[in-house]
Amino acid sequence: MSGISTQPDRLSYAASRAARELGLNRGEFDLAVNLGLIRTVPDEGGGGRRVARAEIERLRAGDAFPADLRRRVATVGTTEGAELMDVTPTRFTSLARHGLLVPVRFYLNRYRTVVWLYLAEELEQFAAEESNAPLLTGPRTPAEIREGQKAGLDRRPRNWRGRHVGFLTRQAGDDPWARAAAVACFLDPDDVADIVADPCERAHLDRCRPRLPAHGAPGSPAADLAETLMTASEPDEVAWFRADLAHTMETARRQRPAPRPTPRQAPALTRHSAPEPPAASPVLPVDRPVSPDQAPSHGLLGWLRRRSRRPAG
Repeated sequence: MSGISTQPDRLSYAASRAARELGLNRGEFDLAVNLGLIRTVPDEGGGGRRVARAEIERLRAGDAFPADLRRRVATVGTTEGAELMDVTPTRFTSLARHGLLVPVRFYLNRYRTVVWLYLAEELEQFAAEESNAPLLTGPRTPAEIREGQKAGLDRRPRNWRGRHVGFLTRQAGDDPWARAAAVACFLDPDDVADIVADPCERAHLDRCRPRLPAHGAPGSPAADLAETLMTASEPDEVAWFRADLAHTMETARRQRPAPRPTPRQAPALTRHSAPEPPAASPVLPVDRPVSPDQAPSHGLLGWLRRRSRRPAG
């Protein structure tokens, strides 16, 4: 793909153009990339990921294009998901909070309520599994799930984080710093600083940091809530992310150390050049008595002195 930077329109497409070529909206396209359904290539100009024209042609050559691709990225919320699985919304929510149904996306509505979205294809597979029938058709929710509900258990944020870090590390490919940054973006900055003590390494890690989904303007209540959901919080989860960051950082240091600023050096002397002499210090006058013979002989005072020396005649 060496020609991407010189002829990008002919050999690859930007994300927005690729989505149109595949008949997807941008949300569907991004999810398809995360799921590995659409292969991307790095933009040699540093403009983000691109999709090769050959990849577009491969997907469009499918027998059920574009219906099959859109079906695989279709998402549903709680109400639609419950209908799809033929359960009540209450039972659906209890299964999701217990961690049995893993969300793939989320957004905040105008009331700043978190709306979790699930892959419709995965819900259908869960409902079709015979071993899951007691969870769906039993007269009561299993006792373990009921106890978790009483304790306020909600594994949806944690499951989303675990799934999304997988998306990001897959996109990072073989780049060790991109893989480390994908892990670091789910940790609190204090945890990252504790694991990566070197300021130069932290700065390079930040430059490699992938973009997480944006929710509201930076600093807004919605953005703060989303940041909380995207940051590991449970002790065992934090410990896992910290250990993974330490491991990926070891690999990154070994394969490609972080760049460091070059110290400034004085220009070297050549054999034809000589060091310039230091500037002379000004000589300050010294107050001391001056004899008449050494006194200045110009001006009015000098004329009077010369006149007094003439013999009287």
